[in-house]
Amino acid sequence: MELQNRNYNQNEHTSTVEIGSEAGIKAFLSNVFTYMAGALSITGVIAYLFGTNDSLLSYLVNYETGSMTILGWAVMFAPLAFVLVMSLSFNKLSSFTLLGLFIAYSAVMGMSMSFIFLIYTGGSIASTFGITAATFGVMAILGYTTKQDLTKFGAILMMAVIGIIIAMVVNFFIGSSMMDLIISCLGVLIFTGLTAYDVQKLKRIGSGVEFGAESTNKLAIMGALNLYLDFVNLFMFLLRLFGDRK
Repeated sequence: MELQNRNYNQNEHTSTVEIGSEAGIKAFLSNVFTYMAGALSITGVIAYLFGTNDSLLSYLVNYETGSMTILGWAVMFAPLAFVLVMSLSFNKLSSFTLLGLFIAYSAVMGMSMSFIFLIYTGGSIASTFGITAATFGVMAILGYTTKQDLTKFGAILMMAVIGIIIAMVVNFFIGSSMMDLIISCLGVLIFTGLTAYDVQKLKRIGSGVEFGAESTNKLAIMGALNLYLDFVNLFMFLLRLFGDRK
């Protein structure tokens, strides 16, 4: 499932400990990227295991009919449910529970993304991942270092995400290859921009929180979820553009 809900609550926190310091911001972002990297690792390993092992994949796909099993359908839609629970219950859940949900979410996403190994060659998946990582890294650095206020682009980018979701649903029924190409190109541009925007937003959040606090840990996990989604969506759209199909 390529596109997921990306909203989460941002509460203001006040403390006299490290608020606004460069060290505090870097510590907060370090936690964010650590959580994100861990989730991506879980997703990647599980996607590879399911995508390259017929016995595991048989739990998701019925080889006799070529259709998805009940578990397969559940895996396709469960990630959205995870994101909604994490977002809507942000204030009620502890950081430990939130982290557990994030880990479970990344594992389910791995099963969901295992299907790419049936469609694309392993070499193109690996090369596309490298391109995604490089692009993501450049935009993350840009978002952190730029003096330009990217806030005004946030609403535009989110409207673009909604628009692209609608376009994908419409094209699911139309089946236009040209429209699919346009959607993929726009998807790359949108999530490239969102990466820089989200990193700058997280930098601002990091400047106003107390490092080590429960609420700060929760914000770091949700920030990691946002960046995780940026990375995964960017990867999927790039794969649709440049991936070599089997």
